[in-house]
Amino acid sequence: MHLAQVLACRGAGAGRLISMYPVLFHVGSLPVLTHDFFTVLGLLAGTAAVVIEARRRGIADRAMATIVVGALVGAALGTRAGNWWLYLTQTARPTLPGLLVDSGKTVLGGLTGGYLGVLVTKRLIGYRAHTGDVFAPAAALGIAVGRIGCFLTEAPGTPTSLPWGFVPPGNVVHRIPDCPQCVPGVALHPSFLYEIVFLAGLFAVLLWLRPRVHVPGELFKIFLASYAVFRFAVEFVRGNEVAALGLTRPQWFLLATAPLLAWHFARQLRSGAFRSTAPRATTVAAVTQGPPVA
Repeated sequence: MHLAQVLACRGAGAGRLISMYPVLFHVGSLPVLTHDFFTVLGLLAGTAAVVIEARRRGIADRAMATIVVGALVGAALGTRAGNWWLYLTQTARPTLPGLLVDSGKTVLGGLTGGYLGVLVTKRLIGYRAHTGDVFAPAAALGIAVGRIGCFLTEAPGTPTSLPWGFVPPGNVVHRIPDCPQCVPGVALHPSFLYEIVFLAGLFAVLLWLRPRVHVPGELFKIFLASYAVFRFAVEFVRGNEVAALGLTRPQWFLLATAPLLAWHFARQLRSGAFRSTAPRATTVAAVTQGPPVA
């Protein structure tokens, strides 16, 4: 994503009103911005899913609430930090308020920050049980809802001749920021709709896997691996700025982090973890020693 698009879609001031459908509705004279509305709605949906799952597992206590807060704080920092360096290097006069507000947001940064936020919080409070299974379906659901706002405000994707290509209405196509391919009558890949459909399906699959995957915390690793493969592929039709060798910055980030997931699953396969059919202990009472785990 070009910096101009980041600032136009997610910055402050007048720039926030430069997008396909910048305002979703009004509350009196107060405009409710489309992207912000679905971002908040996605956070609420994800948080609700965590609470429901924690109650189902019998771990909806103060410690779990603290971990959820840690995840949200980490995600908030990570989603901004992912573009800080881009803002600092491509803005003529960077400022601290601009760094915190105008630098844009990234889903991959939010996932990384949220994961680290959980790990740090659990270490601080001495929580030793796995929690990844609680967060996995919630992450898929929350991102899917949030992506509705991206579809309504950002460049949809690259041109396509496929029958499901999205043709932006003529009265809004000129408002799509940093989108040279956005011209009247040209169909574009609805890349955010691809992601919404994928995440909705992944949410259902994760719910189906809950009673079938008996390795504590593994559902979140499955979510991360699945989303990483999809996100790498969809970047080819999203229209983000190419960084090097025909790949975008998100793709390079995924290539850099993929070995960690590959190593994890290889280690699990070597240890025979997936051959066990008996559920392992997942509650705090059942975990009496060892470092905090995700």
